[in-house]
Amino acid sequence: MRTLVVYESMYGNTHQVAEAIGRGLAGSGDVTVVPVHEATPALVAAADLLVVGGPTHAHGMTREASRQSAVEAAGKPDRALELDPAAPGEGLREWFEHVTGAGRPAAAFDTRVHMPAALSGRAAKGIGKSLRHHGFAEVIDPESFLVTKETTLEAGELNRAEEWGAFVAAAVSARVAAVGPPSGS
Repeated sequence: MRTLVVYESMYGNTHQVAEAIGRGLAGSGDVTVVPVHEATPALVAAADLLVVGGPTHAHGMTREASRQSAVEAAGKPDRALELDPAAPGEGLREWFEHVTGAGRPAAAFDTRVHMPAALSGRAAKGIGKSLRHHGFAEVIDPESFLVTKETTLEAGELNRAEEWGAFVAAAVSARVAAVGPPSGS
């Protein structure tokens, strides 16, 4: 199985989670982990499984304005924030305009502040909705990985992300066993 993990990351947390998910998926075949601006339509089309994640901003997926606010926050001298090298560029909302799934399996994840989802929001819900809207078949419920209010990952989240990646691979295997591979595979 060829898996593509696509991530959007502002301060590096979602990037780290994407890499951990990739390690969890590695037992099921080839895994490529790329930032959203490197996830070309050709890479997406070549994948048997697509896993997509991003940070939660203003209760959902980032927007151009929320990404700009994150850049500005990182530039303030009183903040200990460092932008992820892949932060500049388009976000997942814009990227989704260029991808189609043709029924291929997919999964969504996000990073969000550790508080009730009703207060923080969950980008993964919007990512999952976008995956379905663009023809992908979600094989597992969207997952959130938690960060502190100081924007660092909570202890144990990278291990949990790796385990979740393995769980996604198992869910895809079970789906293929039950219904067969998607058409065109």
